[in-house]
Amino acid sequence: MSETPAPDANVEPRCRFVEHKGKPILFHDLSNILDPKDGFPVVAQSKAIMVEQPAASVLTLTYVANSRFNKEIVDALTDLVKHNKRYVKAGAIVGLSGLQKVIYVTLTQLSGRRLPTFATVEEAKDWLVSQE
Repeated sequence: MSETPAPDANVEPRCRFVEHKGKPILFHDLSNILDPKDGFPVVAQSKAIMVEQPAASVLTLTYVANSRFNKEIVDALTDLVKHNKRYVKAGAIVGLSGLQKVIYVTLTQLSGRRLPTFATVEEAKDWLVSQE
């Protein structure tokens, strides 16, 4: 019987605060997820972090490059965007391509949130911190 390896202390969580120009941004790293079920822990982490924040105070950045989505994770992400709406001051998305763009349009329509898209993480971070 093999033991489960200990988590690597050097691996950053996929949902975490990062700092840009002195401002905190909640970074949702949904990149390179090939099995959509691997996105569910990020959704749970985000909800847990958000409920600890004041209303309309959080800058969020979601990075989705090279990931696959199915109906279940799209539903979970839609629920997340709705759940987090009251806590978010501004949000942005990076890495949309192909079918993800269609999903993005649906997600923003269902959630009622404005989530501008950017070509790079740095562009998104710069825009987010300018929203203060």
